Amino acid sequence: MASLMEIKEIFCNADAVCFDVDSTVIKEEGIDELAKFCGVGDAVAEMTRRAMGGSVTFKAALTARLGLIRPSWEQVQKLISDHPPHLTPGIRELVSRLHQRGVQVFLISGGFQSIVEHVASQLNIPTANVFANRLKFYFNGEYAGFDETQPTAESGGKGKVIAHLKEQFNFKNVVMIGDGATDMEACPPADCFIGFGGNVIRKQVKEKAKWYITHFDELLKELEER
Repeated sequence: MASLMEIKEIFCNADAVCFDVDSTVIKEEGIDELAKFCGVGDAVAEMTRRAMGGSVTFKAALTARLGLIRPSWEQVQKLISDHPPHLTPGIRELVSRLHQRGVQVFLISGGFQSIVEHVASQLNIPTANVFANRLKFYFNGEYAGFDETQPTAESGGKGKVIAHLKEQFNFKNVVMIGDGATDMEACPPADCFIGFGGNVIRKQVKEKAKWYITHFDELLKELEER
């Protein structure tokens, strides 16, 4: 395991930085917001709690929760227009600074493509740099499931995406930043992991991450000092 000093060195020399989205880049958990909007918030929040603490696979938990929400295309669009996700303070400045340094920025999320693409557009991150789950709809707009072939639909999916990016672009220093255990598990293949607790503090991540931050200013400061 890299030391704190080594992690800071990798971050400052990164050629790619990958961010989790829910509770990291944005303040909310997308699936919980969608559930609330569709009137099944409490039931889905309870399922989320059970999924996080238990032996259910990510795909099984996602299937069950979406089966309860059954969001239509119209509901997803209305959620984005009426209740857009709130960016975490400091993320806009950090992404902008990384772009200025020629660093590629990716969003890797177990959330939904349409919501994550909306977030990406606010941060000037190209759609091609978004990896998330795709909801499927029938011609009349009713919910038809989700694309189970996406790596982000599986446990360990974030690591698979990073391995693919390293292979495709020959990246030498890839950083993963996120609040949850699935983000921490993506290192390796990521070269280092930075835990983020600015929205939610997950005990296990805080205890295990060598570099744990609660505000993105801490990362900006590190870049400015180099």
